[in-house]
Amino acid sequence: MNRTLRLPRADGTVTPYTLTGSRAVTAPSGPIRSRVAFAAVHVVADPLAAINPTLEVALDWEATLAYRRYLWSLGLAVAEAMDTSQRGMGFDWETAKELIKRAVTEAKSVPGAVLASGAGTDHLEPGPRVALADVEAAYEEQCTWIERCGGRIILMASRALAAAARSPDDYVKVYGRILSQVREPVIIHWLGEMFDPALAGYWGSPSLDRATETLLAIVGEHASRIDGVKISLLDQRREIAMRRRFPRGVRMYTGDDFDYPTTIRGDGEGASDALLGIFDVVAPAAAAALKALDTGDFARYEAILGPTLPLARHVFGAPTRFYKTGVVFAAYLNGHQSHFRLVGGMESGRSVVHLAEQFVLMDRAGLLVDPERAAERMRRVLAVAGVD
Repeated sequence: MNRTLRLPRADGTVTPYTLTGSRAVTAPSGPIRSRVAFAAVHVVADPLAAINPTLEVALDWEATLAYRRYLWSLGLAVAEAMDTSQRGMGFDWETAKELIKRAVTEAKSVPGAVLASGAGTDHLEPGPRVALADVEAAYEEQCTWIERCGGRIILMASRALAAAARSPDDYVKVYGRILSQVREPVIIHWLGEMFDPALAGYWGSPSLDRATETLLAIVGEHASRIDGVKISLLDQRREIAMRRRFPRGVRMYTGDDFDYPTTIRGDGEGASDALLGIFDVVAPAAAAALKALDTGDFARYEAILGPTLPLARHVFGAPTRFYKTGVVFAAYLNGHQSHFRLVGGMESGRSVVHLAEQFVLMDRAGLLVDPERAAERMRRVLAVAGVD
């Protein structure tokens, strides 16, 4: 097969690119032991459903669950129904309920599978009449559903709370109420405004320093009910500084898709675990690198994970909230789904130029499982965009 494609570039040209021919990264079998490593996972839309894709949701359930089985087979944990699955960007709570129920059932059938699911308030529309009690009730509804299914909770940031809160004390009140009721320790998720502009000023202040102190106060007061905190601020120094101040037993789950290798490797004072959307894209490399870390082979860890960073920084480039398009595009290139369609029609969230560069970066990082299939699928996407 011809291993050279004509790819559109940012300068308006279309230039040839020849695949590297490098072997795809593979991970040895077995669990990951030295870190807890969640991949925040996408959903597979049903492209043949007779719906209005911008207003309604239909999933390909088998393909969606098959991808979770794939991640578990690598030893990765699965973070379900979070922002990677387009919560708040076309994926509604009613469908998320069914997804969580099915995923928990699936996890129980897979030995060693680890699963946690996102609880938020996305079924509550923010507005001037929304009170803190409404936010609490919305959180309670979603947490109750996850616990009733037998799942673990990731407590996601709330647009409704961001709109209704008037001070840091309001966050302390709401989170304190929810944490006092959970059956098992939860993961708290601080999602920065680069991922969701509606979450600007979360924790009651536009100052990240003040917001950090509010979150640390909540963690300190409720440490026994918190497994860890996922920080998605793309700010490595802040993450490490917070990690060093956590009570003993509370994990830092890095959500920094720009600088994860160093925070996961750690330093003399500790290391971060992981809950990353990019681990959906780079799953084989993530699993292989972490298993090298398990054996103390730091050189191999860095050799595998380092080349994924340019890809991650591209996929999560501004506007960051559209990274989901790149996640699903990677799954399409690698044959995990038969089409490149997203919930809400979000396959149009990135330009064909952006996708072409992602293809190149995946090839260079050894993340095209079957390069010939990936090249053919890339050609199909280019043809739709008018590139012959």
